[in-house]
Amino acid sequence: MGFVRAIESGPEVALVPGFEEEMSITPLSLPQPPAKAPEFGRDALIACESLVRIYQSGSVEVQALQGLDLVVDGGEMVAVVGASGSGKSTLLSILAGVDAPTAGRVRVDRWNLLDMSRADRVRYRRHTVGLVRQQTAANLIPYLTARQMVDLPMTAARTSGRVRRKRAAELLELLGVAECAERRPGQLSGGQQMRVAIAVALANEPRVLLADEPTGELDSATSASVFGVLRDVNRHLGVTVVVVTHDPAVSGQVERTVAIRDGRTSSEVLRRTATGDDGAQRMIAEEYAVMDRAGRVQVPRDYREALALTRRVRLVLEADHVAIRPDGGEAG
Repeated sequence: MGFVRAIESGPEVALVPGFEEEMSITPLSLPQPPAKAPEFGRDALIACESLVRIYQSGSVEVQALQGLDLVVDGGEMVAVVGASGSGKSTLLSILAGVDAPTAGRVRVDRWNLLDMSRADRVRYRRHTVGLVRQQTAANLIPYLTARQMVDLPMTAARTSGRVRRKRAAELLELLGVAECAERRPGQLSGGQQMRVAIAVALANEPRVLLADEPTGELDSATSASVFGVLRDVNRHLGVTVVVVTHDPAVSGQVERTVAIRDGRTSSEVLRRTATGDDGAQRMIAEEYAVMDRAGRVQVPRDYREALALTRRVRLVLEADHVAIRPDGGEAG
């Protein structure tokens, strides 16, 4: 009696004598697993996916971030705007490694910020990101000179003395405060203090510079000057810069502005330079609503009020767009 295998590694099956040549075995066609979706923000320097941060304020539970998605490419300069309590400063604290997310995914360079040991967090904050806070007292040490403050992070990183001296001098020169090298914070103007704070944040050559309201305590002219310094850092050093600000004059000077509302990214403004028919160059700004990974889009309040969009709306798929229409028969 002849024998064949039903499948390559399956059980043996007995065949009736004389029918071996007439019978053929067709291999089983097993369903293929679905193709794995590419990782969100795989090629970006900063990638936040469904980011959540919940904390207690007294007896109240506060959801500062509610599923935020954000991608920032290496070399970008991005402004993050939003009303007080929208979650923008919470986002910056998480990216700086100062705060930890409750859930979601956040990656900066090669670091997974949701799963970091204490030692990894120290290395991350020392070498990958630099943070500039709004309050001068949080950035500078009152009894050290500007040169000593820029030197301090490099000393913590065990950089050689020769390299420290050279790097400190170069940064203070780049930021326009070389003449302030031997002055202490009390001997500096507000603009000079912020420039020194930026130099301190850049001391260990981070890939990302995070600035939380860096112009919040400065007058308009000084704010413009400090923001120009941040642009120079981005362009000449190739550092990715993320600035949290409430100042429209500041956010309007970057190519990309991300708005946060209710703990989620709600819209983006992209700016580009275009040449008109007369040869003059003009800045063109286009605003986009942001669709998150769950397919949610935040409709601006003035749109909702103009069309009386409330709890329930109709979605209509057209040939090249999706229409959102009020539900005239909505029940209360």
